[in-house]
Amino acid sequence: MKNTRTFNLLLLQFIVFIWGFTGILGKEITLDAFGIVWWRVLIASVAIFIFSLLSGRKVRATGKEILKFSAVGFITAAHWVCFFSSIKASNVSVALVVISTIAFFVSLISPFIRKEKFHAYEIILGVLVIVGLLFIFRFESEYTLGIILSLCAAILAAVFSTINSVFITRHTATKIAFWEMLAALFGMSVFMLLNGNFQPAMFELSSRDLSMLLVLGAVCTAFAFITAINIMKVLSPFTCALSVNMEPVYTIAFALYLYGSSEWMSPQFYLGAFIIISTMFIDIWLKKNEMKRRTGH
Repeated sequence: MKNTRTFNLLLLQFIVFIWGFTGILGKEITLDAFGIVWWRVLIASVAIFIFSLLSGRKVRATGKEILKFSAVGFITAAHWVCFFSSIKASNVSVALVVISTIAFFVSLISPFIRKEKFHAYEIILGVLVIVGLLFIFRFESEYTLGIILSLCAAILAAVFSTINSVFITRHTATKIAFWEMLAALFGMSVFMLLNGNFQPAMFELSSRDLSMLLVLGAVCTAFAFITAINIMKVLSPFTCALSVNMEPVYTIAFALYLYGSSEWMSPQFYLGAFIIISTMFIDIWLKKNEMKRRTGH
């Protein structure tokens, strides 16, 4: 069990490393947030379907199951729209650090969805996240819109990741991911048709944009999404959410290397980021001690 948990923690960090590229891709792709998400879920749906055929993993679902998966798919699409809109409205660093508040929202949401008791230390860690966020809000006020959008993305991510941790106990990750991505594609298409977001430029992609969208949809979404859901068989939603706090570390490092001074923030920003990200390591240490007490070694 210990080795299984360690392996899944390492695998999750690899997935988080992959997710670290999404912020960079979102900044580099010339489409707006709606266009990026539409292409992302389209490519992810196709990739997951091809994977299911090649691997022999069935994705057939009942009408009731499809409705449940669809609801989560819509939430996932809304999360990505908020996330990429945040990057466009501020910068990569702000969007990625603020979205690290996912863990705090999971600590509030998870007990209701998973019918579990509240853990006092998760609430305390959540409060630390809020303290870190206050530092960022106070000293980076010019990015208020981006911060608010990223907070919305964090709340939505906390909801869909917690629900998926329940789904994975009854369904395969491939089945969950396929129907959620397909629903996200349907929801995005209807919304964009009604709001006139489908523009010719969306389909006049440069080879650079297309290649980045393929990486975003196939690798950062299809592969990473299925793997992350599978990991939830072993790790709790809160631990997963805190592990994802390493995403801004990877992304900010990429952004500083690629964009230089445009990504440099105030010292107070990095203090807030340090507080938010450090909660992951505190959680790992606490859970390790808790497991030792339960097992006696």
